[in-house]
Amino acid sequence: MLSQDYDRIFLSPPHLGRHELNYVHKAIEDNWVAPAGPNLTGFEQDICHYTGAAHCVALASGTAAIHLGLVLLGVGPGDEVLCPSFTFVATANPILYLGATPVFVDSEPTTWNMCPDRLREAIEDRIRQGKKPKALILVHLYGMPAQLDQLLAIAELYAIPVLEDAAEALGSRYDGRRLGTFGAVGVFSFNGNKIITTSGGGALVTDNQEWAEKTRFLATQAKDPAPYYQHSAVGYNYRLSNILAGIGRGQMELIDSRVKSRRETYAWYQKNLRDVPALQFGPTEPALGSSNRWLTTVTLDPHYTTVTPEQVRQHLETHNIESRPLWKPLHQQPLFAQAPMYGGSVCADLFTRGLCLPSGSAMTETDLHRVAGALREILLP
Repeated sequence: MLSQDYDRIFLSPPHLGRHELNYVHKAIEDNWVAPAGPNLTGFEQDICHYTGAAHCVALASGTAAIHLGLVLLGVGPGDEVLCPSFTFVATANPILYLGATPVFVDSEPTTWNMCPDRLREAIEDRIRQGKKPKALILVHLYGMPAQLDQLLAIAELYAIPVLEDAAEALGSRYDGRRLGTFGAVGVFSFNGNKIITTSGGGALVTDNQEWAEKTRFLATQAKDPAPYYQHSAVGYNYRLSNILAGIGRGQMELIDSRVKSRRETYAWYQKNLRDVPALQFGPTEPALGSSNRWLTTVTLDPHYTTVTPEQVRQHLETHNIESRPLWKPLHQQPLFAQAPMYGGSVCADLFTRGLCLPSGSAMTETDLHRVAGALREILLP
């Protein structure tokens, strides 16, 4: 079968409705194409209303939000920041922006997020070395809630502030609360492949009004209150535009339906591929958690197949189907070769055996059957 025989099925493409055009057209008609404007304020209010956060600042990317979040937490040159190894590089890059050092922590095998035992081990060891971590970045990988009760209790015990990287987890919950609202600072991403998108963009949420004001100040080049351009601090060009915020407003009207679709896609795969013993679906929701299932992820069981995830990925490509390996652990990346690492076997094993399947919220039953059929071709004897 040749790949051009079928339209391409993408991993997680944008899914727009008609709502977005209403806000974008209004912005153009009113000539609100500069960064500030009613859509920007409205988008921030929409996020606060949906998540329960007191304050939101919409930014150019989730990476920018992590960067400014770490600034708020006082991270600077020579500091150390705890961070999961099993995550996208954007989680850790802002640590380097600030001249600090990431201290990587392994995953646990259920939610695939940071392991509480390894976290405690890392903190105690860094303290013994006279290097108490300045902050903890807590990630909800693929939209899956981490073991928040345990992780937050450890952070509180050692008085380490938490930046909650919920870039992939808008719409997920833990104990009835939206993810992104458990840390001192929370971060979301609206990149093109996320559950909702602004084309590119992100947001920082916090219950601290002073921090929200400081974030807006820093994100708009840190211009001092004066009739001329005066600057007493380093600033950044990080604000989201009013046009893109309009896309975000329309997308926020659809967030619940998008979460529902992603969860249904995961359930469909799990049900209709139960006859393929080599496929293990994960990660697993914690008892108090509900995932948005941003991406459906699987691992291959070596007891049932010798096929590798890369062979599966290449086979899917022959059917014009996009898939992707799980995140390569950051402690295995050349960029972070000198960073401390606690544990490592769990996330390394997940990377070796894992794959992300197409999960877009606009996938049809026909699309799902195409993916399932291609998987059976290579994984069933």
